[in-house]
Amino acid sequence: MSRFVAVAGNIGVGKSTLVGLLAERMQWKAFLEPQAQNPYLSDFYQDMQEWSFQSQIFFLSRRLRAHRDISDHPGPAVQDRSVYEDAEVFAYNLYLEKKMSDRDYQTYRDLYEVLTRFLPPPDLVVYLRASVETLMTRISMRGRDYEQGIRPDYLARLNNLYERWTDGFSLCPVLTIPADDLDYVLHDAHLELIISKIRSKLSGKEEVAFEADEISGG
Repeated sequence: MSRFVAVAGNIGVGKSTLVGLLAERMQWKAFLEPQAQNPYLSDFYQDMQEWSFQSQIFFLSRRLRAHRDISDHPGPAVQDRSVYEDAEVFAYNLYLEKKMSDRDYQTYRDLYEVLTRFLPPPDLVVYLRASVETLMTRISMRGRDYEQGIRPDYLARLNNLYERWTDGFSLCPVLTIPADDLDYVLHDAHLELIISKIRSKLSGKEEVAFEADEISGG
């Protein structure tokens, strides 16, 4: 049966890496985040108020296109960040922080709500949860210039909005993965553990609690 799994989570949490590994291990088609192609992203991190609307519209258009392509794909697929996160976490945070005007946010929101009505939801959202400290460390390690100015309080606000969004999301099951102590690149056992949870929870909504010996055993 064709499956559509979306991997969600904050900046630096390891979504792209997990998507690539899941695609390789489970023979799923990967739909990666169009981040490197966003012509507004560097400008956005320099001046969020000036470039927030343009950047979010770009992400929305690409994410909607990817979601549609996934829905039309005949086999199983895994997506790096969903269209729902763009609206419910990132655009909403910009609006709350006065980095997007009322007019721009309402225009964005209207477009998002109209278009997503026509999209079938994923079969499962895998939410990678990590502390701000972990996110900051991973952002520093991957060394993207335009991300180096990201502040811990910005990531903390996004974390709070992710919790709010996943708590209220009901279009499909949500599987929450605590990612602070996982390294699915170096430890194959960690990846296998995640895969087993995904396979067993595609039809349900549950937060994963890893036992200490499961993680250390990798």
